[in-house]
Amino acid sequence: MLKTSTVDTAAGPFTAVVDTDGAVLASGWTAQPTDLLPLISPDLFTSTPAAVRDLGPVTRAIRAYHDGDVHAVEEIEVRQSSGPFREHAWEVLRKVPAGEPVSYAEYAALAGRPQAVRAAASACARNAAALFVPCHRVLRSDGSLGGFRWGAPVKRWLLDHEAARAA
Repeated sequence: MLKTSTVDTAAGPFTAVVDTDGAVLASGWTAQPTDLLPLISPDLFTSTPAAVRDLGPVTRAIRAYHDGDVHAVEEIEVRQSSGPFREHAWEVLRKVPAGEPVSYAEYAALAGRPQAVRAAASACARNAAALFVPCHRVLRSDGSLGGFRWGAPVKRWLLDHEAARAA
């Protein structure tokens, strides 16, 4: 059975949807689980999620991250489904260190396809597991924020939060 829970954070309400084994399927800065459900690949959407108070390790990681441990989310399992490049790009994105954002061009190169900047940007845009797959760490080549599903103010908060605490 899928489960969902919302946590109040300094960046706003944060909701996660997890699979029966605790893997994050979707997450983001919203109080509405229904905002996340369309982001989950149909082959992973096994049931209507049940709301629970606590998602165990996932909830602890969300709280710890927002309280200052920017590495707390790194060990949480994530499950997303798409094509081979996008799935690989999401795995690569999890290796971009907190406090060290990259450009879309750098991200494409890290993913092994330096000419595929648009495909790399698309991987960010279609990332269902925000925070756990840190698409907020990718910026435009001029250093500006670029897009973010959860809004520029949240992206700025995350980058500032990580810059102040990463080491």
